[in-house]
Amino acid sequence: MPTSMPTHPSPRLDVADQLLGLLGEFDTEPRPDTQLEALTLAVAADLPVLLWGEPGIGKTAALNQLAAALELPLTTVIASVHEPSDFAGLPILGDDPAQQGVPLAPPDWAVRLVRAGRGLLFLDELSTAPPAVQAALLRLVLERRIGALQLPPGVRIVAAANPRASAADGWELSPPLANRFVHLPWVHDHEVVVRGLGGTWPVATLPWLDPGALRPAVALARRAVCGLLTARPELVHRLPSSETRRGGAWPSPRSWDMTLRLIAFATAAGSSREVLSLLVRGTVGDGPGLELMAHLDRMDLPDPEDLLADPAGAVLPERGDLRQAVLDAVVAAVRNRPERARWDAAWALLVRAVETGAPDLLVVPATTLAALRREDWEVPAAIERLAPAVALSRRADLAAAAVARPARAGR
Repeated sequence: MPTSMPTHPSPRLDVADQLLGLLGEFDTEPRPDTQLEALTLAVAADLPVLLWGEPGIGKTAALNQLAAALELPLTTVIASVHEPSDFAGLPILGDDPAQQGVPLAPPDWAVRLVRAGRGLLFLDELSTAPPAVQAALLRLVLERRIGALQLPPGVRIVAAANPRASAADGWELSPPLANRFVHLPWVHDHEVVVRGLGGTWPVATLPWLDPGALRPAVALARRAVCGLLTARPELVHRLPSSETRRGGAWPSPRSWDMTLRLIAFATAAGSSREVLSLLVRGTVGDGPGLELMAHLDRMDLPDPEDLLADPAGAVLPERGDLRQAVLDAVVAAVRNRPERARWDAAWALLVRAVETGAPDLLVVPATTLAALRREDWEVPAAIERLAPAVALSRRADLAAAAVARPARAGR
């Protein structure tokens, strides 16, 4: 007689399920995460984000954590296994196509997002989607439309891709699609992985926007972007020459508008310079992004005229490159309007600089300022306080040059 099948799971599998449950238990700890903060700000700014990382690096886990933190339902769509019509809409014949046309029906996941009114749409494996699918994604990413369906404002879009070298049948992203994303590199943190495998995973602290900082943040963002592009008009639009770079971040009017928005959000959130750098370089590219960061640094520098008016109360930047820029600007201001009182004030400012920072930064401004002296101007006593520091810096430069000469001669 045939043996009847058991109607309940095997006790051995019950034990296995218990073991799986124990392996799934973990604790959490708060931990700052630059990558996740940059991602969260871009999502809050309602900008599509593209995470670039090797397979298995934790991109999907980060999206699950982000969705949970923002209390958004997560919808995952594998772009590479869909046809173009899945994103453009499936044509459906009606009773009278000649009169009513042929409507484009959206896929079920899009309908669910519209019904929910909010959500996080995760487009995975974007770099393995063929060009025809990438073209169909353009309208979804930019206009949030699928066929005749408009996604609600509460839906945010994040995509993930592997570099072409590590993607199965990978394609470079088309320039029009690439220019619609904020590109963020995604790498693993060794310490986080080790602690997580040990049973303690981090819970990232998400940025908080200060309601009182919104208007100043917008003003700063507009001033920064417009100031840079006024001085460097060639950066407004620069399509890279290589196919690989065209598939990443590059400057265009669209990406500069995205950058302006990200500066405002990062400023209102009080984010670090590292987070802001990730965002702007991921939007307009490394070169223009670094220029923008340098421009932002210069915007925060004190006015040379204010420093000359009160050298004793001057507060100089701590970073060496910014301090050097301030001192050079002060000397330039004296050169443009050379007066005895301004010349003396500049020397007093150099004394304050040597008392609060590295003396090697004073060699060039002190030498230039000395060359501006008029015959009837007495040498200020402050110069004596600078002489030892300037002489020491010069001796160090001469010693470094002497060491470098034999090294160059031996090449």
